[in-house]
Amino acid sequence: MVDHSVETMNGTNSAPSRLVEERLDEIRRVMGKADDDPLRIVGVGAGAWGSVFVAMLQENYGRFRGKASVRIWRRGGRAIDKSTAEHLFEVINSREDLLRRLIRRCAYLKYVEARLGDRVLYADEILKDGFCLNMIETPLCPLKVVTNLQEAVWDADIVINGLPSTETFQVFNEISKYWKERVTSPVIISLAKGVEAEFLPHPRIVTPTQMIYRATGVPLENILYLGGPNIASEVYNKEYANARICGSEKWRKPLGKFLRQSHFIVWDNSDLVTHEVMGGLKNVYAIGAGMVATLTNESATSKSVYFAHCTSEMVFITHLLAKEPEKLAGPLLADTYVTLLKGRNAWYGQKLAKGELSLAMGDSIKGKGMIQGVSAVKAFFELLNQSSLSLQHPEEGKHVTPAELCPILKMLYKILITREFSCEAVLEALRDETMNDPRELIEIAQSHLFFQPWLLGQKP
Repeated sequence: MVDHSVETMNGTNSAPSRLVEERLDEIRRVMGKADDDPLRIVGVGAGAWGSVFVAMLQENYGRFRGKASVRIWRRGGRAIDKSTAEHLFEVINSREDLLRRLIRRCAYLKYVEARLGDRVLYADEILKDGFCLNMIETPLCPLKVVTNLQEAVWDADIVINGLPSTETFQVFNEISKYWKERVTSPVIISLAKGVEAEFLPHPRIVTPTQMIYRATGVPLENILYLGGPNIASEVYNKEYANARICGSEKWRKPLGKFLRQSHFIVWDNSDLVTHEVMGGLKNVYAIGAGMVATLTNESATSKSVYFAHCTSEMVFITHLLAKEPEKLAGPLLADTYVTLLKGRNAWYGQKLAKGELSLAMGDSIKGKGMIQGVSAVKAFFELLNQSSLSLQHPEEGKHVTPAELCPILKMLYKILITREFSCEAVLEALRDETMNDPRELIEIAQSHLFFQPWLLGQKP
């Protein structure tokens, strides 16, 4: 039965309904859902991309009452400061559709009171009305928000991981307690673009999907990664976008079809871990790109020099991690390009260089959420600087760690992690007369001498 009462952002239902309902029916069949049992889709984490992704599913499928249920979990108790409440009030009053919707839902008055300082708003409270704390200026459709984690996930069929990589293991470890009595495992789609590193029994990268597997024991074939060159607010506003869902064929193909919309094209790929790692790698260099843009007053020449060097390092690192790195070139460069243009990591680099933010403020920034590139810089440098990975330089004949061949990564580590240098040092690295032509690093990478499969937990 179709529920025509569910509102979308513009007050109308998505179309065409028949095609959308057919896709819903198809995924329900694949998942073995009974006629009277709704498909339960749950978002875990309510950052910008996680909230947008769940809102898109709500608009597309939440209107089919009895067939689908969409909800999102975020922690309760996060108070919104007065300046944010004032900005939110301005956004509401600038759009007639928002005013009408909130008045119709008897929700407008609380925003007036918050603007006047007469009451406190909470992040989970405004999310129910479609306002994500990290993306105030892009209102979403109303969402069903749950602050109790057990209530949110215990019977979920599809779980969307919208958490930062730094929080993924902890939250899913908690979730595992609520799934002990389950007969069937849920399907989990991770949106997280971040990585961690571990060094025992050997150096390797740990990705969010691997964290989820370790925490929950859900079969690996049921855990997928979805990533692409997307800006959350633009995707929600129906700018054309594409993404890849990576993982087992059993789930990636039906889920790719289920998630596809006219403006959001979803392809599929079997190489989960490598795509996931590359999603974290581009955040590293985006921070540096933001610094360079600010320090050179948006000089196109300087930014292109930085781009040449950072992409050569990314190519080199890709060859370290992937047996067939050429297959990743397009997705990696596309994701890097959009992140450099408008991503939060480039924004963070700009703000650091301007002095409007400081490293002492941490990497969780008001209005933006977690800046995942900071932890990724630490993970990639410390992993690639392990002496056990040292190899003979094919031209100079001496043994070096892979990190020594990546001067931009090394300098970002010294700026962001050890704090030995200020942001200006990234320009010094670019202007270093001893810095090799980026072509040489790519040639080294293409020799395939450096491929080290155990870095991703693969067998040689």
